[in-house]
Amino acid sequence: MDVTARGFLFDMDGTLVDSTPVVEHVWGELSARHGLDPAEVLEFAHGRPAPDTVGHFLPGLTDAERQSILEHLVREEVTRTDGIVEIPGAAALVEGLVGAGARVALVTSAPRELAEARMAAAGIPLPDVVVTPADVGNGKPAPDPYLLGARLLGVPIADCVVFEDVEAGLRAGIAAGAETIVVGPYASATTEGLTRVPDHRDVSITAVGDGAFRLCRA
Repeated sequence: MDVTARGFLFDMDGTLVDSTPVVEHVWGELSARHGLDPAEVLEFAHGRPAPDTVGHFLPGLTDAERQSILEHLVREEVTRTDGIVEIPGAAALVEGLVGAGARVALVTSAPRELAEARMAAAGIPLPDVVVTPADVGNGKPAPDPYLLGARLLGVPIADCVVFEDVEAGLRAGIAAGAETIVVGPYASATTEGLTRVPDHRDVSITAVGDGAFRLCRA
């Protein structure tokens, strides 16, 4: 990886934080209660706001029933932090960027409360700019979250780099117009030609002027 940008937009789950055991457990329980295929639910849910997933698989629910399920999901995910860890090197990268004065945003499909809990559990500092589904009309894979993140940073989206790990987020970053980097092993037609990193270890941060920073992976 060798990328220069003025704004750095990070997804959370799978990109900065490894929350796989908790996500699989909570969504697996929901799938069992409603007779759904947990593998299918998880594949759809990764990178998307929870309301979109619940609405997709349980379209017949009333608004009250849907809200009850969503509140239960958040309670379960916020309180279950055992086993949540950083993607290797994530804390050092975010700390390094923020400490150097770079403009950094977290752009996540998780609610704010859940984002705060998982970032804290993984030992990663929360950037000043955080975009959640409550802040936009359309969540990932729509470009809205990343466009808002760039706007809040005061940086044109074309001068930003997005770090993502799954289809919905990658499509959102690309559609927004940012350079988009794949974190981890996920592969699809969308990832063809994109820069890929296995994690965030061994990344150097160099200021290059005009608020831009260069990231290089050894």
